[in-house]
Amino acid sequence: MSVRPRHRRWLPAAAFSAVLALLVSGCSAPTEQRAEPEPVAQGLQSYYEQQLQWEKCGSVIECATLKVPLDYENPQDGSIDLALNRRVAQGSEKNLLVNPGGPGGSGLDLVKSSVPLMFSKELQREYNVIGFDPRGVGKSTPVTCLDDAEQDELRQQNQRSWVPAEREEIRAESKKYADSCLEKTGELLGHVDTASAAKDMDIIREALGDEQLDYLGFSYGTFLGATYADLFPGHAGRMVLDGAMDPKSTSSQVDLAQAVGFEKEIKAWLEDCVESGDCPFTGTAEDAYKQLQDFFKKLEAKPMVASDGRKVPVIDFINGFIIPLYESTSWPMLSSAMADALEGDVDQIQYFADLSAGRDEEGNYTGNTTEAFGAVTCLDYPMDAAEARMEAEASELQRQAPIMGKYLSYGALGCEDWPFEPTRVPGELHADGAGDILVIGTTGDPATPYHWSESLAKQLQGGVLLTYEGHGHTAYGRSNDCVTQAVDGYLIDGQVPEDGTKC
Repeated sequence: MSVRPRHRRWLPAAAFSAVLALLVSGCSAPTEQRAEPEPVAQGLQSYYEQQLQWEKCGSVIECATLKVPLDYENPQDGSIDLALNRRVAQGSEKNLLVNPGGPGGSGLDLVKSSVPLMFSKELQREYNVIGFDPRGVGKSTPVTCLDDAEQDELRQQNQRSWVPAEREEIRAESKKYADSCLEKTGELLGHVDTASAAKDMDIIREALGDEQLDYLGFSYGTFLGATYADLFPGHAGRMVLDGAMDPKSTSSQVDLAQAVGFEKEIKAWLEDCVESGDCPFTGTAEDAYKQLQDFFKKLEAKPMVASDGRKVPVIDFINGFIIPLYESTSWPMLSSAMADALEGDVDQIQYFADLSAGRDEEGNYTGNTTEAFGAVTCLDYPMDAAEARMEAEASELQRQAPIMGKYLSYGALGCEDWPFEPTRVPGELHADGAGDILVIGTTGDPATPYHWSESLAKQLQGGVLLTYEGHGHTAYGRSNDCVTQAVDGYLIDGQVPEDGTKC
């Protein structure tokens, strides 16, 4: 969801759902030709034989815990815990596993807080909605790097990687952070990659008693879902991937696409702001863009200070600034926050930055989104921290995204001294034999640009592209009836929309 002090990439976790809390097409028959279900790998039988013991953990929520191997290559080397919850649909035995994004987003939080707001009543009647915190996240066995005070201190550092004289200090801080993660997390730190999390999902499927896994994933959850379908095509059921990532994109390609995506959304917001007549900037949208650019340049040199005494340097400001850009109906909130910031009051932006970081009003970090994000990213994406390469990438970021590009530059520094090597090489996912998979792309999505959804739908053998023509991140639960009916029709009745349908 946000720019991390050490891993500058904007792949949202659950915060877009928190922002949401503020505030029919032709069909075809599903593909019949499917792969045979995959056999259980040797050494995993005991994990696949588990029975879930659901217990009440709220008025309408039930919770359970599942064991999964720490290391799938050596399942005898111990286990970790996965935390699950569910909303039960009375009279239905169908299960829908969900993931809100991230990496680092809590599926428990999505089911607990956001499902009633985002999911249609029809879908809630037809499915038990199952949430889980992926390995390394939240209430599952977590990645741990910093305590609350240390996270506050880190966020207040004015880390400017684009300034050559400051990069060595950032390198030293990044190594210190990585060492702390290893010390507090242990071997788990090397096993929170997406492929391992997808393998966990198959154990969840079996524990639920389902032959096939029905799934709805948002943002990073699309990468997780596509990875599952590629690994277990015979067990992939009705799968919806909303706000898709492109699995063949490299780390630098992800950075560039997101920088350009947010740059476009900033311009769209500024045009709307100026036209509204209630905008903190003056003149035309182009004038407003220049004023915003000048504001950030001043902020780079001198962090602002919130009313609680905490510093808000430019990276943490950006983390808050982009939150309302995930939902176009929140643009007036961003205009209001920027009006205050231009007058020296950074409290509204700090509130959004805290939301991004998972910090509550008492100063407690209620999850571990930042730590999990960094740990998964370093395993999933090989990065080249050679100075010349980073400088060339930074130059291209700055050229294509004059405001946001620099804040995504030199991201490889965050993984340069990571204690574990990457576990994958970016490449296409085909999920041969998995049947139809519904991929949803939003044309004005800043975090997962539309062309990623186009690419994923083409890669997947059964990929079907549904387009929402609008602004904001993801589509289901926040766009229009056309999207809702298409998704519900597929998940509930098995009727996949025609490929290329536009809403």
